Amino acid sequence: MPNNIGKRGLTDREMLQLCLELEKGRCRSVSNTMLETSHNELREIYQQCFENANNNHYSLYEKMNENGWYKTDIATTGDIHKVQEFMQNNLHPDEQF
Repeated sequence: MPNNIGKRGLTDREMLQLCLELEKGRCRSVSNTMLETSHNELREIYQQCFENANNNHYSLYEKMNENGWYKTDIATTGDIHKVQEFMQNNLHPDEQF
């Protein structure tokens, strides 16, 4: 598909990127709302909405990744250990109170 130059529309990549960003925003919004909801049935509805948005987001990511439009670095063992150490040292809930 053509690019935006000369009013020719969005490329497939641009459209997928926009959709991906919208789904990210929907995931954030729904999860924030769900965290503040105390009514169980309503919370379950938000949970379903979050799962749908999350699944949509992952499908869009996979499509972009297949086309080489969204590349991520592969974590090394050292990267994983750094994150584990950080989580253990800084975010242990028992030590916060």
